[in-house]
Amino acid sequence: MSEWIAQAVRAVRRGETLVMTAVVGVQGSTPREAGARMLVWPDRFSGTIGGGALERQALDQARRLLAQDERRHALQDYPLGPLLGQCCGGHMRLLVERLDASSLPWLEQALAACQGGAPFRLQAELRDGELRRSVAAAEGGAPPDGPRTPIGEVRLLAETIMPVRPRLAIFGAGHVGQATARAFAPLPFDLAWLASREDLRPETGAARAQLMDEDALEAWVATAPAGGLYAIFTHSHDLDYRLARAVLRRGDFAYLGLIGSATKRARFERRLRVEGFGDADFARLTCPLGLPGLKSKAPAVIAVALAAQLLQLTAPDAEAR
Repeated sequence: MSEWIAQAVRAVRRGETLVMTAVVGVQGSTPREAGARMLVWPDRFSGTIGGGALERQALDQARRLLAQDERRHALQDYPLGPLLGQCCGGHMRLLVERLDASSLPWLEQALAACQGGAPFRLQAELRDGELRRSVAAAEGGAPPDGPRTPIGEVRLLAETIMPVRPRLAIFGAGHVGQATARAFAPLPFDLAWLASREDLRPETGAARAQLMDEDALEAWVATAPAGGLYAIFTHSHDLDYRLARAVLRRGDFAYLGLIGSATKRARFERRLRVEGFGDADFARLTCPLGLPGLKSKAPAVIAVALAAQLLQLTAPDAEAR
């Protein structure tokens, strides 16, 4: 994930000093993966490296670094069982790094790379007790030191940042649409929420569905970028059909989920077959949508089942490595 870059740039531009704590290596069972990080201020923090005793100790270390002027970084190994009493038992390597005005050049370079949309490599070179940051092309470059390299011998740390998140369009603003918008708000997706009417107004944070007429919704599907994810649960079966047909007609989608029963699916397939679609198209239609085995009809459960299914589908591409 790359949201931390924009957050850090904003903070440093305001004249703030903070500390970034990043997981730069893992062995065995650990509460978070490499690339997880926190931004830490004297009075608050954002992000998580896994919680528990590890995170508390990392926060303490970050705030000790904030209180110092001469030291700007520390690289630390944490054996979770022997040192912290966490039963997962793996090892995590953390880089704790001060961010201030002197960090702005590489942070702004990373932010510009994010805005460009292509993956890039964020590097940290450790030489003579100093840490030098750089931004490079995602491919190539020297191999970074792994978590088994003794800390005193570490010279290069690197991770690939994936700025573009999977694009998900959800259609419908009823109970399921509202629950789905809430469930996906904190997840790593670029969410478009579309509907022909806004049925309900429960508390959904700042998000609201973008309203347009049914013809405009169908046209929106036709002009959306390739490779998108689509989930359809409108108030109208006829509109559901039109939208599903529009996605299938494109053919360049990564996921098409349709709320409904096996009976609804069979009826849609009969209609679609008359319009020239075939078994290969139907194999790409997920209906009922969501993770198999979660069969509840409660809107919140449907939303969770869909989120779990799409996280399984997209995690390798969405995760920063």
